[in-house]
Amino acid sequence: MNFRVSNQPEKVNNQLLETEQNTPVPKAKWSFWTVFSSTFLTIFFAEMGDKTQLTTLLLSAESGSPWIVFIGASLALITTSLLGVVIGYWLAKRLSPQILDFFLALLLLFVAALLLADVI
Repeated sequence: MNFRVSNQPEKVNNQLLETEQNTPVPKAKWSFWTVFSSTFLTIFFAEMGDKTQLTTLLLSAESGSPWIVFIGASLALITTSLLGVVIGYWLAKRLSPQILDFFLALLLLFVAALLLADVI
C-alpha cells in the first residue's frame, strides 16, 4: 500500500488529483473517437424506424428520385443537428449541469404528459 503524507497535489498523466484541501480537479477530456462513436451509435439507434426514416422511405418510393430525397433529408438532419449542438453548447456555458438536467427533465415530463393526454 502507498500512503501519501505530502500536502502537495499529486499528478497522474499530467493532471492534478483532488487533495484533502479540495483543490479543483480539471475535467477529463473525452477523446475524439469516444465522442464520435457514442454520438453516432446513439443517434443511429434512436433514429432507426422513427418517423424521419419512414418519411424518407415513403418520399423516395413515391418520387422515384432517391438521391434527391437523400440529399434533402441529409441536409435537413444536418441542420437540425447543428441547431441542437449550437443551442446545447450555448446553454452549457450559461447553466450548471444540474440546472440543465432539471429543466430538460421537466421538458420531457411535459412532452410525456402531452402525449399521454393525446392518447386518453
